[in-house]
Amino acid sequence: MRRIFFMALAWSLSILYACAQDITVENIWKEHQFAPKGVAGYTSMPNGEEYAKIGSTGIELYSFKTGEKTGTPLDVATLELLSGNKLKLRHINDFSFSDNAQKILLATRMESIYRRSTKAYYYIFDIKNRTLTPLADTNLAPQSFATFSPDAEKAGFVRDNNLYYKDLKTDAEVKVTADGRTNAILNGIADWVYEEELDMAQCFTWSPDGSKLAYLRFDESNVKEFSMTEWGSLYPAEYRYKYPKAGEDNSLVEVHIYDCSSKFDRKLEFADFTTSYFPRIYWLPGNSTRLITLKLNRHQNRLEFISYNMADNSYATLFTDENEKWLSVSDNYFFLDDKTVLLCSERSGFNHIYRVTLGGEVKPLTGGNWEVAEICAVDKAKGLIYYLSNESAVLNRDLYVIDLAGKKKKMLSSGSGWNSALFSSNAKYYRNIYSSLNTPPIYTIHESSGKELRVLENNDKLVKNMQLYHFIPREFFSFTTEEGIQLNGWMLKPGSFSIAKKYPVLMYVYGGPGSQEVQNSFRGVYDLAWYQLLAQKGYIVVCVDGRGTAGRGDAFKKCIYQQMGKYEALDQIAAARYLKTLSYVDSNRLGIWGWSFGGYLSALTKFTSGNLFKMAISVAPVTNWRYYDNIYTERFMRTPQENPTGYDNNSPITHAAGLQGSYLIVHGTADDNVHFQNAMDLAASLNLADKQYDQFFYPNKNHFIMGGNTRCHLYRKLTDFIIKKL
Repeated sequence: MRRIFFMALAWSLSILYACAQDITVENIWKEHQFAPKGVAGYTSMPNGEEYAKIGSTGIELYSFKTGEKTGTPLDVATLELLSGNKLKLRHINDFSFSDNAQKILLATRMESIYRRSTKAYYYIFDIKNRTLTPLADTNLAPQSFATFSPDAEKAGFVRDNNLYYKDLKTDAEVKVTADGRTNAILNGIADWVYEEELDMAQCFTWSPDGSKLAYLRFDESNVKEFSMTEWGSLYPAEYRYKYPKAGEDNSLVEVHIYDCSSKFDRKLEFADFTTSYFPRIYWLPGNSTRLITLKLNRHQNRLEFISYNMADNSYATLFTDENEKWLSVSDNYFFLDDKTVLLCSERSGFNHIYRVTLGGEVKPLTGGNWEVAEICAVDKAKGLIYYLSNESAVLNRDLYVIDLAGKKKKMLSSGSGWNSALFSSNAKYYRNIYSSLNTPPIYTIHESSGKELRVLENNDKLVKNMQLYHFIPREFFSFTTEEGIQLNGWMLKPGSFSIAKKYPVLMYVYGGPGSQEVQNSFRGVYDLAWYQLLAQKGYIVVCVDGRGTAGRGDAFKKCIYQQMGKYEALDQIAAARYLKTLSYVDSNRLGIWGWSFGGYLSALTKFTSGNLFKMAISVAPVTNWRYYDNIYTERFMRTPQENPTGYDNNSPITHAAGLQGSYLIVHGTADDNVHFQNAMDLAASLNLADKQYDQFFYPNKNHFIMGGNTRCHLYRKLTDFIIKKL
């Protein structure tokens, strides 16, 4: 608390200094003067007492308890010697240890495929024997998701859409599947929509004894392709990939178990597999004959835990979670043994922790009109659960501990601000990241009791830069709409703010289902620096979370069901009307902007509110939910065939004729997520309605519109548009 007080005092005093420097777009996006420092390479060792990271001398080990360096399993000299000087420390993009901590997988020449998938060339370093060998032939294609078996005798990976493993005792490469083919059959790797919307890329897992591989096989032959032009050559190329839009066919997904000894591949049989998703597969702890498959129906409101027993070839549904509207799949499933699992569910109307006896009792361990964000760790030996929740306040996130009976609950953090805890493998220690609305991230190491052991990074350099460039603290506020809904927001005022003056206001919106932009954390630092730039130019910047956002239970979040966009836009309109009542707001100079879902909302809000907003900006917006992928869209809207009016009534394209004032749309032509088609079809509708607007497109850039000078160019464009139009 003392740190926050002195930061606030420093900011207050800085207003008095005439030498405060003005922020430029170049400061933000070229010089990166406001980028917070993080703590890279923090990886818990299997023993839970040490963590590993890439340091100046190689892959280094440190004690959680003391912070002292305890060893260097792979040093720079050894790496260079064993690789014939072909591999340097800087070439290692990622690493992982085997469960016995005797081998290290090294990823080199790593490149992204989509958001969560990568491919690389992997090497295996044997710590005891001091040998370095390629996982696979480096003359072949790179590998994805290289993973040691629990006994460290094998390593599985995907190459060219087929699943393989390397027998580390015989050095033999075994091909588990042979039918992998781009845009047709994928083995052990997710298709585009599973990766994007179900948060999964690696789709294989080793059994506890290392004798079997369970994996998913995707047949996307009947999924329609989307194509994007790649500009820059005499004859532009075309990139094609499978992208199932709302209401369209998905991949047919199968669950397989491969026995490494017998080489027998068994396909599991599930009812309704053609209309279901299989978002997770788990081996039960210590049991290499029972696999749990999660099966989710297409409406995404029924999730089944189905057990398959290899001993007798039997199936059983052990637990079913249901929701009237939708439920979300997570990685918050902790199997205590082969009969009990801890999980989070919204069945009470708020997200809470439950202890489920598979095939039996479902017992709530937390409860109340607040929400659990995630289970961080489970200490099975002590019977303790560590989790994050907003019990102290909707805008906060605190770390708590509770026992397996749902008793002895204790807050381990301060009760003010936003915490993110990453625990050691034995749950004895954790690294915490703390921030608040105006406090940059602070990285610390703690004992599981909450006791702080040391600070890893406090971002003092960023704090000094914020003072030097005259950053102004943001403020929280709330108001009640005409519908009686209380909404939360934050506001950034100019440093020279006077209650006697009137200021233009730029509203930022995201607003997607389950998101939260108004939180007591220092998030979005690059955009925050840009908002400080705008504040220096005399603008007030505001962000309001409307209905559909997270932290306030199902009733607040899921009222948008089958009419996504309607209430979200109404709440941004209500926020603008509230701001107009403030004496210091220039009611004729309100603007709104957003990216992705926020770009969609800024367009819909602008087009349906008459002349309320003087200007709006949409970056990479969805303009018609018929164009977006089916897993995300149908979760909230069902299919266009079932709900055509829900899609059409809340599309900016439908309301293009309502545009008044200034509007800018920006999009990357190689956006694999929100296709460039969205911008082009909105432009066509605006043209048809005889509306004038501005447009700007970035060739060969994806949804993030970055790389090289791109972000600097983009934000200079946005800044100029705001200054001219607002």
